[in-house]
Amino acid sequence: MNFLTRFSLKNAVAVFIVSFLLILAGLYSFSKLKIDLLPNIEFPQLSIEATYPGASPDDVNESVTSKIEDQVKGIEGVKSVQSVSYENVGIINLEFPFNTDLDKVEQQINSSIKELDLPESSNVDVNRFSFGSFPIFNISLFAKDDANLEKVLNDEVIPELNKIQGINSVSVGGVKEDLLQITVDKEKAAQAGLTLDGMKEQINQKAVSFPAGTLNGKELQIPVRVEEKVATIDALKKIQLKSTTNPEAKPVKLGDIAKVEAVTEQGEYTRYDGKDALSMAITKKQDANTVEVASETMKILKKYDDQLDYAIGFDSADGIEKSVETLVREGLLGALFASLAVLIFLRNFRATIIAIISIPLSLLVSAIFLNQLDISLNIMTLGGMAVAVGRVVDDSIVVIENIFRRVRRSEEGMSNELVESSTKEILKAITSSTITTVVVFLPIGFVGGITGEFFLPFALTVVFSLLASLLVAITIVPILAKFAFKKVPPEEKEGKLQRGYAKAIAWSLNHKIKILILSFILLFSSFALVPSLGFTFIPNEEQKMLQANVQLPASTSLEKTNDVSLKIEKMFADQNEISDVTTEVGSRDFSTGVKRPNQVGYFLNVKEGVNADTFIDKVQKKMESITKEESPKATVNVQEASTGGPPTNNNVTVDLYSSNLNDLQKAAKQVENHLNKDKRLKYVTNNFSDKQKQLVVEVDPDKAAEYGVSGFQLLGTISDQTKPVSVGDLKLDNTKRAVQLSYDKDLSSVKEIKDLQVFTERGPVLVKDIADVRTIDTFTSIQKLDGKVFARVEADIKGDDVQAVTKDVVDGVKKLDLPKDVSLDGGGGSDETVEVFQSLGLAILTAIGLVYLTMLVTFGKARIPFIILSSLIFVPIGSLVGLVLAKEPLSVSVMIGFLMLIGIVTTNAIVLVDRITQNREQKGMTIRQSLIEAGKTRLRPILMTAFATIAALIPLALTTSSGTLISKGLAITVIGGLASSTLLTLIIIPVVYELFFAKQVKREKQLEKETT
Repeated sequence: MNFLTRFSLKNAVAVFIVSFLLILAGLYSFSKLKIDLLPNIEFPQLSIEATYPGASPDDVNESVTSKIEDQVKGIEGVKSVQSVSYENVGIINLEFPFNTDLDKVEQQINSSIKELDLPESSNVDVNRFSFGSFPIFNISLFAKDDANLEKVLNDEVIPELNKIQGINSVSVGGVKEDLLQITVDKEKAAQAGLTLDGMKEQINQKAVSFPAGTLNGKELQIPVRVEEKVATIDALKKIQLKSTTNPEAKPVKLGDIAKVEAVTEQGEYTRYDGKDALSMAITKKQDANTVEVASETMKILKKYDDQLDYAIGFDSADGIEKSVETLVREGLLGALFASLAVLIFLRNFRATIIAIISIPLSLLVSAIFLNQLDISLNIMTLGGMAVAVGRVVDDSIVVIENIFRRVRRSEEGMSNELVESSTKEILKAITSSTITTVVVFLPIGFVGGITGEFFLPFALTVVFSLLASLLVAITIVPILAKFAFKKVPPEEKEGKLQRGYAKAIAWSLNHKIKILILSFILLFSSFALVPSLGFTFIPNEEQKMLQANVQLPASTSLEKTNDVSLKIEKMFADQNEISDVTTEVGSRDFSTGVKRPNQVGYFLNVKEGVNADTFIDKVQKKMESITKEESPKATVNVQEASTGGPPTNNNVTVDLYSSNLNDLQKAAKQVENHLNKDKRLKYVTNNFSDKQKQLVVEVDPDKAAEYGVSGFQLLGTISDQTKPVSVGDLKLDNTKRAVQLSYDKDLSSVKEIKDLQVFTERGPVLVKDIADVRTIDTFTSIQKLDGKVFARVEADIKGDDVQAVTKDVVDGVKKLDLPKDVSLDGGGGSDETVEVFQSLGLAILTAIGLVYLTMLVTFGKARIPFIILSSLIFVPIGSLVGLVLAKEPLSVSVMIGFLMLIGIVTTNAIVLVDRITQNREQKGMTIRQSLIEAGKTRLRPILMTAFATIAALIPLALTTSSGTLISKGLAITVIGGLASSTLLTLIIIPVVYELFFAKQVKREKQLEKETT
């Protein structure tokens, strides 16, 4: 690669033009990068939502969910199949490995479902899951003055929002529905022999418009259409209705047996700080720029300031911008600190400027590649840049220091030949050290799972930056050095530091055993710190948004749920810690898509400085005291809101299995109580649902046959009396409205069901004469995992020692006196964390192997790579001490830090060993002389590169801002490991070198004695 330096020195202007163009391209690419909180990862999960209107959980499970489960569980690669069957809807979640082709799998599933014999009224949708599927906004909307808010939203705002390129969906909650309610007099309808379904069919027959062929003329063909329209409410009231079951009954007008009126219905209530509001949730497309989508959304809302007010309950873009600002700030501070470190060592302002020129150039070049690969600017790419700031300057430091030193020694002064030879002298060292650091990141691609996907953008950012820094170091730096160092003072005599280090090497080489014993004592002492660190996936990061849920008994009406919520919201208003509250009563559950009139969800934004854990305990107790008065069986849950980020795996899970649902419910409750007693746990949840009353009408086949009644006829008769019937949308008086039929009196007792009349060929017969009617308790949902009915009790772990707490909890659950036919499987996030750590451990070993191969190719001797790799042995000393002092647990980011250290630490060793090799091969020095001379010569660049890297990472290690914790553990690991390994490398490498060449050292000593 020396030809690049030679070419650059001869064509300086061309190189500067290319550099300027790269800067422009980098700035352009940087401005075009999508901004997001997290890497754009699509989880290998598919969700199948099957709706079956009017069906109980048992019916949904039997007729829909189980059939789909049986069909999809055989799909190749499926890891797990989890399902839940509610009233009216079943949800089946399938998980696959990360390398799965989801397009292909989705096609397979859709094809398989088409082959199934599912009920005609059922409908099946297949959806995917990704970070982008979480709402980026939750906005509460209020009408201004007399504006019709719903009309403004539907006619203007939502259509405009949907035009934004990155928006996936806009949904509005709390909307009131205008409909035409036809309330039928039950007694008059019975006398006329009419049912709601029969009336619906006759109304629809009066509102038809169908093509009826074509009239063929001599010159024209005219299409024929037959229409019969009901254009007004008065016309609707005059429709003649005739009984289809009782021929003797006289026809009646609809208006004579029913009251027709326009009404407004509300299926859910949404509020902001206690005020009625519409709640708008916005999701973006998978690859959209979150900040850009949020900005465009705000522009559109501001256009309608005269008609609506809004308040933002949740804004992910705001959190993203803060995280980006923080990481940019940490990166800039890191660059400043690295520059100061270089200035302190070189004590030359020009040399410092040249050395740090690689920082902006390398990062801008990396931005070009990130933009081409469509990788967003997120906490991982920015974290990679912040981490790379210290490392990208290393190659330039070594080059500039070598040129600077050679110029000061030279009597001829600055020349192209001197710059070229100075660069060539350390070319092999910086090239191999950079390639070494690059190959260290290759194994991340083999880690797999969420970890590999999540850290890949980080690794690519560092790799692109490092390769760019090497290019800068051997092209631009020599040119700048040539112009900057024309007049430099001659080199001073060896400083105290160099003389002291030379003596330290000489002493160490004479006391090798003592040095090695002391080093290994330090190493094993540091391993003793590991049990005190804790073991987690990603450290817990406190959120400032809380999510609270209240679940009342399954049969609770929406109105009752709303009354309870109003009392809770009043309590929220008295809490000084809360800045605002968004309330959704009876809204659709985001994870399942099911509307639950017995549930309330709250988004609570807490003020800065509030301790989330303490406040959660306080507010949960207050909520429980309110709900217990209103509904003793109500459950309350308050926890930090999930942002849809990477799984923390800081949880413990207990899965219980049994075909006996009552025993399963009892066992789940026992485990839930046990977990609630453990103070190391929080957010204990039990997914096993409560029971609700259900009326079962069991047809007697013999009696039904006697009267000629089918089960479907009985179903039609009962459903006609128990739920409204939708007629559809009709345009009446120039207004399109949904039309609904219902009776004026609801059935209120089991006796009324029993006494219902069913019209048969032999005349009317009572339901109780042909069926057994009884009340039973049934579960509100049926949940299965891989085909087995199960209950899951799980909790988050407060501390960072996830593995130890998980083991204690699972062991404690196994000692409980659970029902005999209940089996359990305990684990949780720690199991996945152990797998990830094993994968990362394998990645570290692979990286060491790749480093060895790289150095073997570079140096051509089998022993030299072993000498260099010996510096890695003592990396854990500083890293583990640093983690203990910073109270950081062992985590994935710490493991990535260790991976990085393999490349960074070997860089220092390579720079030292390369000089030793040059001394022996080119200058004919003895091994001892080579070691001491190389140590004195390379001491300054080694210390400079180490301190520059450490200084650049200090802001990241000290940060307390949210969104950067994933890089904090990494920074502390690298700082501690680099500090200890640098100091030990300077001593250990010479000691190990002499040990590996012991025979030659002995011969040289013998020869020296003979000469003397």
